[in-house]
Amino acid sequence: MGTSDVHAALTKLVAALDEIGVPYAIAGAMALNEYGYRRVTEDIDVLLTREGLAKLKESVLGRGYLEKFPGSKGLRDTENNVAIDVLLTGDYPGDGAPKPVRFPDPAVAIRGPHGAFLPLPTLIELKLASGMSAPHRLKDLADVLELVRAAGIEQTMGASLDASVRPKFLELWQAAQTHDAE
Repeated sequence: MGTSDVHAALTKLVAALDEIGVPYAIAGAMALNEYGYRRVTEDIDVLLTREGLAKLKESVLGRGYLEKFPGSKGLRDTENNVAIDVLLTGDYPGDGAPKPVRFPDPAVAIRGPHGAFLPLPTLIELKLASGMSAPHRLKDLADVLELVRAAGIEQTMGASLDASVRPKFLELWQAAQTHDAE
């Protein structure tokens, strides 16, 4: 599977969601790519409400999409062989345990030429909460550091983030100011 498969799957998913009128926000590596940090990925993370997920499944299952396993919230685009991981409004990132940061309503999404994406501060907040709570999700913290570098994010963004993740943002922002010698 190549990068083009994931991009084809994103285009197909966005078209399906728009066609049935389900609000969504693309998250994860595809959102990082949209904001300037190029990270290779083999799946798509999409934020939906529970109602939106039900409507999407009703519309697409058996028509180029299958559940990852019976009853799963995740899907697979069978045409492009790409996994679609569904994040649900109100759930908690990372370890899934209650914390001040939750997945928002997809209505917060910012519409761009490639679909509707999580706003940059929200993406950063979720990545920080995930990486801080789940030791197996350290990649989320690295993503924030690399995104700060790639997108030239200002330290002042920290003030708009939830207080629970602000110190980690400032730590990673500071670390992002150091570059390896060539």
